[in-house]
Amino acid sequence: MRKIILLLCTTMCMVSAYAQNTFKIIVKDKESKAILSDVTILIKNTNLIAKTGADGIATLSNIPNGNQTLLIRNVGFEEQKIMLSFPLNQNEPFEVLMNLAEDELEEVIVSSTRTSRSIQNTPTRVETIELEEIDEKSNMRPANVSMILHESTGIAVQQTSATSANASIRIQGLDGRYTQLLKDGYASFGNFASGLSILEIPPLDLAQVEIIKGPSSTLYGAGAIAGVVNFISRTPKEKADFNLILNQSNVGQTNIGAFSMQRNQKLGYSLLALVNFQKPYDVDKDDFTELPKTTDFTIHPKLFIYPDDKTSIIIGNAFTKSDRTGGDIFVVRDKADANHRYFETNTSIRNTSTVDFSYKTAERDLLKVKTSFNYFKRGISIPDYGFNGVNYNSYTDMSYLKNLKNQSLIFGANIVFDKFSESDQQPALKKDFTTKTAGVYAQHTWDISEKFKLESGLRADFVNYFNAYYRNDEAFLLPRISALYKFDDHWSSRIGGGLGYKTPTLFTEQTETFQYQNLLPLENVKAEKSYGGTADVNYKTSISDDWMISFNQMFFYTRINNSTILLQSPTGDFYFGNTAQPVRSMGFETNARLIFHEYFKLFAGYTFTDAKADYLPVIQAIRLLPKSKLNLALLYEKERNFKIGLEGYFTDKQYLYNNQQTNAFWEFGFMAEKVFGRISIFINAENFTDTRQSRYKSVVNGSHLNPNFDDIWTHTEGRTFNGGLKLKL
Repeated sequence: MRKIILLLCTTMCMVSAYAQNTFKIIVKDKESKAILSDVTILIKNTNLIAKTGADGIATLSNIPNGNQTLLIRNVGFEEQKIMLSFPLNQNEPFEVLMNLAEDELEEVIVSSTRTSRSIQNTPTRVETIELEEIDEKSNMRPANVSMILHESTGIAVQQTSATSANASIRIQGLDGRYTQLLKDGYASFGNFASGLSILEIPPLDLAQVEIIKGPSSTLYGAGAIAGVVNFISRTPKEKADFNLILNQSNVGQTNIGAFSMQRNQKLGYSLLALVNFQKPYDVDKDDFTELPKTTDFTIHPKLFIYPDDKTSIIIGNAFTKSDRTGGDIFVVRDKADANHRYFETNTSIRNTSTVDFSYKTAERDLLKVKTSFNYFKRGISIPDYGFNGVNYNSYTDMSYLKNLKNQSLIFGANIVFDKFSESDQQPALKKDFTTKTAGVYAQHTWDISEKFKLESGLRADFVNYFNAYYRNDEAFLLPRISALYKFDDHWSSRIGGGLGYKTPTLFTEQTETFQYQNLLPLENVKAEKSYGGTADVNYKTSISDDWMISFNQMFFYTRINNSTILLQSPTGDFYFGNTAQPVRSMGFETNARLIFHEYFKLFAGYTFTDAKADYLPVIQAIRLLPKSKLNLALLYEKERNFKIGLEGYFTDKQYLYNNQQTNAFWEFGFMAEKVFGRISIFINAENFTDTRQSRYKSVVNGSHLNPNFDDIWTHTEGRTFNGGLKLKL
């Protein structure tokens, strides 16, 4: 009996010794040496698991003796495997340094803030649409970037014509004229030239789209009251790159596009060529086109010169020609008669020449000079009326970037010249207008610590604008400040604000709807001024080893003073004037993303916008603006194999210019793509539930000879199916 008791005691002691090992571990980022919280540590072939706390330390208890394999996992980092033998003597926590995962090493670098910093370390809030998403959306609409922006939270692509399908971009509910459009940082889309820009920027050569919401005039001058959209082109690498896309839709659109680029040590090139054809399309059989007969052509060559390691020169020229004819389907098809004679034609030619010179004066400093000249000619014709004009725009910017240990300083100056000249009009009614702007600016970015980063800027613009009826000189001092604070590895927050302004223009969403007919030249109109800001909170974490979630909550506010509004005289003529009553836009955006094993991705975005114009009687809500908008997207993808996506969008009620309210509506889309080596085949069903305005009420009113059109507040063309193939070499 005594031997049995002794054996049991010995066994219990051995078991106790077997399971008494305790192990402490501290996990850090190998690059920055910052502690990492919420890291999962588990011991292979056991149920032992722990997570690091805010101090980066985790404790594992009851570890068996012998050789054990520890697995250390964290979202965005490479998995670590460590072999240890227990028992193990420990005086300090065992240190593990984790490397960023390969996909995380390809940091998103943003250039719209002029500093070319990683998006994670940029105090200014910048949203990016990256190459993968651009590639996906270009399957849906290869002709232009409207689909890329349409499905972004807080941005609306507003159609301005029922027959020609022209469109503009709205950010945070404000008119399209308050959004500054850039291509590779060039502000070369002038007042008149901005009218068709959204329809003339193809996505095939884009690497990234950067969006800054809120007042951004400190960065780029006039027009950036609602925000900035910067379309960034791809740059050549040593490996040749060739992309071809062929697309056909059920609504009669054909797209053929190609993009090629390559470089060696001294020279490089890129070339974009795209042609689009659209047959006239009348979905509701009311004899008027929802999609006009269209022929577009774009060619954009660039030459890249690298004289040495410090210098680069980029010379480019983009040419676009567009012919669009809508209206009565009989007229468009050359079958006009006494009862069918209404038409609307839009012809445009755009040529933009650019030169970009960069020189690294030191290891981290950069001198940059860029200049562009834009020629834009547009003609609009309807029965018994025509509008023709030419817009000349030149833009020159010179800046010097000085990088210190934890600070960046930018000093710069730019000159902008914008001139519109109308043709074929009586001298007294000519809408000619010229704007000259000279500006100087400075920006300071300061990495105060790993957690806190601050960015401030100041611009002074001196503006002279005039026509035959009046001349005005104004000066604007435009401060801006933004801050980023990282609470830990999961939580961060940005806040920023600034001032903005917009010089007078005749070319707005409203005047586009009536082709600028009976519109008087500008007279005694002054620039609009604004202030506003944004604030957000960002959170990201892993729910388990398989799930990753990120969440962003953003709030915004903008107030525009001295607003320019469209008025009508007793004689029926339209003219612009300033009002003392402000325009105010406030609201919030909520974005969430859930990823499972990098295969399944769920995106959800909600926008609430409360925008009011105090000068409006009775109903002060901004017209054609839904208060609520919901975006949902589910994507299943296996890289270089296939992808399938389903999307849903809810749009709330909107007020029309006649004070009536529209219906709320849903729209849904589906896409699929299969990759076969270098060739991929795609199909897309946009708005397959066939939501369109004519299902609620006829868009065209009046007679065939003298029609008038309702405000456009949803799709007019209905469901769209398209498919094609892409070749990548």
